[in-house]
Amino acid sequence: MSSIFDSIIGTTDTTSPEQFVLCIGAALAIGFCISAVYMFRNDYSNSFALTVAILPSTVAVVIMAVSGDIGAGIAVAGAFSLVRFRSAPGSAKEIVVIFLSMASGLLAGMGLVAYAAVFAAIICLVMLVCDSLGFGKKKSQETAKTIRVTVPEDLDYNSEIDTVIEEYTSSMELVNVRTVNMGSMFKLTYNVKLKDESKQKELIDKIRVRNGNLEVSVMHQETDRMGL
Repeated sequence: MSSIFDSIIGTTDTTSPEQFVLCIGAALAIGFCISAVYMFRNDYSNSFALTVAILPSTVAVVIMAVSGDIGAGIAVAGAFSLVRFRSAPGSAKEIVVIFLSMASGLLAGMGLVAYAAVFAAIICLVMLVCDSLGFGKKKSQETAKTIRVTVPEDLDYNSEIDTVIEEYTSSMELVNVRTVNMGSMFKLTYNVKLKDESKQKELIDKIRVRNGNLEVSVMHQETDRMGL
């Protein structure tokens, strides 16, 4: 049973065509499985999904090209992988998936195909379980909203608008004030956490009474919490 975890390349410095094809095929299969798992519950771009699918086979070829010299192989593959992060920094989850693909390709390139498959399967399963259980998510993020209010230039928004918003929120921050309509109006932007999301309409109606029925919008708050 333990023999399936032995390297299919052995100890020789040369790799036969059959071994080469087997390692590349296994790396491609693992890469596409990892990519499919990531696409199942996450937002993704077509280029990123393809990168994750192809990366293990690329790393495997690098390892085989350097004849199993792990130090040289990691140095070369690492140099290639840094190109992506220098041009377009990814989220923490994207970085983990990239390194998962690289590690699987590294094992496949060494001929340890079974280890590569088991490792990828375990990590993908952990990712799916954690995502299903909502691991790491905060309930407060579900009520984080951005409110934009247009008011006349002669309205004291600190006393008229802020007091209404404070009544319905657990925290409030005025993050932006700018003039619109040739300076005759102000557009206010608040980042808030609502006490009760079901009272959004009630909040909007009260603001409309104060701002003369001008534009009021409540939207999902864009938060930069995906990075490391």
